[in-house]
Amino acid sequence: MTLTQLSTFVLVARLGSVKAAAKALNVSEPAVSQALAALRQHLDDQLIMRDAAAMTLTSGGARLLPIASQMVALGAEAQAAVRAAQGRPMQLRLVTSSVIAEFIAGPLADAFARRLGRPVETSSGVAAATEMPVLVANRLADVALGPDLASPGQELVSEPVFRCKLIAVSSPRGGSRGAPRGPAASWQWLVDPSGVDPASDTSRLLQRLGVPESRVMVFPNQTAAWAAAADGDGVAPGVAHLLSHQLRRGELRPVETAATPMEATWYASSLPRGLRPGVVGSLRQFLSTPEAMHLMRAPHGGVPPSAFRPPVYVTIWS
Repeated sequence: MTLTQLSTFVLVARLGSVKAAAKALNVSEPAVSQALAALRQHLDDQLIMRDAAAMTLTSGGARLLPIASQMVALGAEAQAAVRAAQGRPMQLRLVTSSVIAEFIAGPLADAFARRLGRPVETSSGVAAATEMPVLVANRLADVALGPDLASPGQELVSEPVFRCKLIAVSSPRGGSRGAPRGPAASWQWLVDPSGVDPASDTSRLLQRLGVPESRVMVFPNQTAAWAAAADGDGVAPGVAHLLSHQLRRGELRPVETAATPMEATWYASSLPRGLRPGVVGSLRQFLSTPEAMHLMRAPHGGVPPSAFRPPVYVTIWS
């Protein structure tokens, strides 16, 4: 029985499917199934059963889940303790929405490390809003930046760190396929991966406008969606201050809708004080500083090659 097997079991149980766990871990579904099968064989229990409606825990699985969660947490604490004893840099594991990962996470992590004055290794991943609380609660991530994750029954603490507005943009020249004519629900909408996350700001905007799935196209990232909008392929939502350069240069133009500009808030979510690593408290203090506010409003356009870290989906850090 390994921590990887226990982590996999916890994610399958918390997220409700092998597919969701595989997506969160950025591994194949067979890899998740293999880890789960090994744990089932070791414990001689199916642990999780699937019927036509949903996955349910067996009696043994229900008893194992809180214990497995504690073991995964202790594994993370043990790793941190050994790293500290060896004098190695502290770890900070961020999980963020796709937009924050694309524009904000890198510059923010670099500035935080400089301000802290001590070596810190920062890794970041992208996850859906439903996955974030599971990853943080089970110590597979330290901090989530994105939607508000606080809810009844959750031990997470969420604090607002930045307020922004969502707008819609299109090509200043229009376009045969995406010219904004008629009701917004009939336009071709171009979105980044957050557009398929029901709890994201982008999805909330599309829901308010009544946009059907057939009128949505998903791009690998926000920049690609904006580029397609600039080419006249449709209308793209985006955070207003992140679009300022394209709007100022005339590459895109704002489009009026019944739901925009839409107020949005970014939150920092973590375990309560006493359960989270000390570096998390330092980060949360940094997020309230003018330097952090400036970076979230105007992130710089590039980093040295040695500092470049592409956004990735979450992996099993433990």
